[in-house]
Amino acid sequence: MNELTVYHFMSDKLNLYSDIGNIIALKQRAKKRNIKLNVLEINETDGVTFDNCDIFFIGGGSDREQALATKELSKIKTSLKEAIEDGMPGLTICGGYQFLGTKYITPDGTELEGLGVLDFYTESRTDRLTGDIVIESDTFGTIVGFENHGGRTYHNFGTLGQVTHGYGNNDTDRKEGIHYKNLLGSYLHGPVLPKNHEMTDYLLEKACERKGIPFEPKELDNTEEEAAKQVLINRAKNLSLIHI
Repeated sequence: MNELTVYHFMSDKLNLYSDIGNIIALKQRAKKRNIKLNVLEINETDGVTFDNCDIFFIGGGSDREQALATKELSKIKTSLKEAIEDGMPGLTICGGYQFLGTKYITPDGTELEGLGVLDFYTESRTDRLTGDIVIESDTFGTIVGFENHGGRTYHNFGTLGQVTHGYGNNDTDRKEGIHYKNLLGSYLHGPVLPKNHEMTDYLLEKACERKGIPFEPKELDNTEEEAAKQVLINRAKNLSLIHI
């Protein structure tokens, strides 16, 4: 049996909305390809390298936990950036997405330094962007999820797609998340991967390509997953009609 290793960073601090479900989704979809997914939980980064990492994951947390996680991850920010630039697949959710940027501005105007892995920033406000969200993506088809964030993120990188219902990165762009090389960043909780098998398979397939192991079968029977996704799409459409 082939194996992949996931580095799950800050699992003790960044699991605000059951983001651990993303790890479970990766395991299940990998198992269907006869791939064993090993998960290494990393809460202290001293001496950590990405030599044995195939996919990395950083979840979301409160501002306090986010600040603590940023401090810990700053110890490996250079190697993290190198891994991303080299095409390592990664998923970052909410706070984990925000602090990859250069700064995070709190509602009172305080600037908190980010990891500076990529050149973007987030500005937080007291009013939150919440509710179901639907995105149309050129890469992943229709993406569904739930968002609940005060942060507004601004960047010029590629995104997951166009928001058709909900908010996404901010109040104005109608775009959600970031897609840079094989890095996926998103505000979608719920968690996102169990609802969107296309994103799960993307991370696994890219990891297999980099490691030189087969990703077969490429297509699975996703009847149940698609039916569940359609329920969320229909709910979002009905809410839109109510507010017209």
